Amino acid sequence: MNFINVDEHNIKDEHVCCAISDKKGENCVGSKKAWLSERFKDGLVFRKLDARGKVFIEYIPAKKAWYPICADDYMHINCFWVSGQFKGQGFANRLLEYCIEDAKQQGKCGVTIISSKKKRGYLSDPDYMKYKGFQVADEVPNDFILYYLPFHDEAPIPTFADSVKTGEIEEMGLVLYYTRQCPHTDKYVPVLKECAIKHGLNLSVHEITTALEAQSAPTPFTTYTLFYNGKFITNEIMSEKRFEKFLAAQGLV
Repeated sequence: MNFINVDEHNIKDEHVCCAISDKKGENCVGSKKAWLSERFKDGLVFRKLDARGKVFIEYIPAKKAWYPICADDYMHINCFWVSGQFKGQGFANRLLEYCIEDAKQQGKCGVTIISSKKKRGYLSDPDYMKYKGFQVADEVPNDFILYYLPFHDEAPIPTFADSVKTGEIEEMGLVLYYTRQCPHTDKYVPVLKECAIKHGLNLSVHEITTALEAQSAPTPFTTYTLFYNGKFITNEIMSEKRFEKFLAAQGLV
C-alpha cells in the first residue's frame, strides 16, 4: 500500500482518516478539513495510507504548532495514529521515518510530540515513541510529557510554556478549552453544552482559534481539555453519557 499527502490540491476529494465515522453523517470532516486547509500555508503535513482507515501522521513546524511549547527549531507531531487491522504492518515506522526525514531536509534539529507516562486516549503511545528514540524533554502536572528526538548533541531541549506549569486555571466551574484540530470536538462540544444547559449548569467554553492563543493556553493539550473548579479533569473527548457520569460524581446532578 502507498502513502499520500493530503494538501490544498486534493483535500476536497481525499478522506481524512481521523474523521472516519462508523455511522453515516456522524463525522465532522468539514470542520477538520477547514482547519487543515488554513494550516497548509504554515507547513503542516497530513500524510496517510492510501486506504480507508485510521493510518496517518500530522505534523507542523513547532514554531507554528497549536500547543504551548518552546521548540522553535523542531518539527512537532500533532497527531499520529495507526489503528485496527493496520497495526503490526510497519506503517507507523514508515510514517514516522517520513516525518523525521522531512524535518531533517528542512533543517530542523529534531522532532517533538506531547504524550504521557502511560498510554491514554488521544495521545500517542509513549512506549512506542521511547522505543523509537524519543526522550523526555519536559513534564508538567496532569501527566503531560513533551518528548523529543534530537538530531544532534547540540540540539536545544524543548520545554512547555510557562502558561501550563501549574496544571490549573483560575476560572472556577466547568471550563472547556478546545480547537477544531480534532474533528470530534465539532460534534461533542455542542453535546456537552446542551447537557450542561439541561441540568441548569454553566459550561464556560473557550474555542482556541489561532496558533498564538494556543501557544499561551493554560493546557498542554489544546485540542480538548475539561477543567472543574480550576482542576484538570480530562483531555479525552467526552460523550454525553460520560459527561453525565462525571457530573453525578461531583454531585452536580
